[in-house]
Amino acid sequence: MANEVLNSLLKEYEQKKLKAEMDLDRRKQNLYQLIPRLEEIDNELNNFAINTAKNILNNSSYSSTVENLKQRISDLKKEKELILLQNHYSLDYLKPFYECKVCNDTGFVTDNNYNTTMCNCLKQKLLDVAINKSNMFNLNKENFNNFNELLFSDEVDLAKYRFNISPRKNISNIKTKCIEFVDNFDNPDYKNLLFVGSTGLRKNIYVKLYCCRIIKKR
Repeated sequence: MANEVLNSLLKEYEQKKLKAEMDLDRRKQNLYQLIPRLEEIDNELNNFAINTAKNILNNSSYSSTVENLKQRISDLKKEKELILLQNHYSLDYLKPFYECKVCNDTGFVTDNNYNTTMCNCLKQKLLDVAINKSNMFNLNKENFNNFNELLFSDEVDLAKYRFNISPRKNISNIKTKCIEFVDNFDNPDYKNLLFVGSTGLRKNIYVKLYCCRIIKKR
């Protein structure tokens, strides 16, 4: 099931990435028609890079060729930026408008050592799916900030509640344990919580409460 969810999300990412790049192509073609010089600059950048690579492969003055490449690319990019600004376009107008600027809608990021990790945006989507499947989609309301201990009786009745403390004190202790559990969630030596009891005792409420706190901490 987990692999199915991940594969489904990755397909969504592929569609988002493709949509952003197709949108860029449309914007680019429209802008080229309005300002032909921008297309000339892009073509020149591409051709100049190719020609420089050929010169390097032919052992033609390697160092001077690279310096010429850097200088020419810099000049062309500055001209391109100036044209965009003069025509009231943002400097990123000829770049894809990805939903996630970190992973460029791929779902993964690669560091300087070429190690690939899952992007936080994809992690969040996986978490959202898990929350919805766990019936924990109302965490904005069902959380510790809205937890009202006064709803529970302050009466101590051992025969009725089978505790020598009041329900209010008991629920306060449960809340404290839940918070303590979350605060030590990454500690491998800390014990897990186990919710037991008959149907209808609202065990899921406590699960939602500490899950909400875990999400906020992260």
